[in-house]
Amino acid sequence: MARNGGRGRYRAASADAAAYERGRRPKPAKLAQRPTLRALVEAKLALCWSPEQVAGWLRRRFPGDASMQVSHEAIYLSLYDPRRRQAIDRSLTQRLRTARPMRRPKTARKPTGRGVIRGLMSISARPAEVEDRTVPGHWEGDLVMGTRPSAVATLVERTSRYTAIVALPEGIKAEQVAPHLTQSLLAIPPQLRRTLTWDRGREMAEHQAITTATGMPIYLCKPRSPWQRGTNENTNRLLRQYLPKAADLRTFSQANLDAIAHELNHRPRKIHGYRTPAEVYADLLNGGDALTA
Repeated sequence: MARNGGRGRYRAASADAAAYERGRRPKPAKLAQRPTLRALVEAKLALCWSPEQVAGWLRRRFPGDASMQVSHEAIYLSLYDPRRRQAIDRSLTQRLRTARPMRRPKTARKPTGRGVIRGLMSISARPAEVEDRTVPGHWEGDLVMGTRPSAVATLVERTSRYTAIVALPEGIKAEQVAPHLTQSLLAIPPQLRRTLTWDRGREMAEHQAITTATGMPIYLCKPRSPWQRGTNENTNRLLRQYLPKAADLRTFSQANLDAIAHELNHRPRKIHGYRTPAEVYADLLNGGDALTA
């Protein structure tokens, strides 16, 4: 007979069973067991606090009192886990930033290939003549966003600062942007259609088709480097007077945008000796030296 005897084996089996019961899922939610804590959490969530903010505030408000603290993950589980329906008012998911009725797992998205910019030419490969603005016909462009997904495209000639605004009524996906941008570039006289520098956005995924149609090579800036197309950035800031971020830019017709561009192009610029971009652009078209005119 074992030294512990039968009674020892019985105690061991009982301890194993108790541990098993304690380890079963789901465990009773802490918020369901502590009404005061639950009320505090619900009150803060109702104020649009995030679970992480609530958990951090509780640690600061009740230091050393574990009964009045709960992790942000436990709050999320109480809100989204269907096995914890009685733990918290689940309608408070509407007060979270995403307001999702279901929680999405944090898994990395697999690349689909959509919107990938293939065969791009970096700005580092752009001809040196673009830098000093003495050779006209080099353009910069980007999207100006309104309320998403509304946007317009802007084009600025580097030497004259002449601006064109392109309506994008269908949206900002590459296949929606390319036809309108191509049409606008083809409206530029061939002698002023040399290169285009653009931000590295997915809307330019069709850049090769645009180049084929227009004959203009397109160079893309480095990621998060808006200063590499500074002329366009400055122009876009001026255009915010007409195209506010809170506006649905799909409501602006091409005629509306042409009128805005006309007004901007006929505004005197100090850099041109208070001549207008339209005047300088006209000189470039006529083959004159716009920089000294």
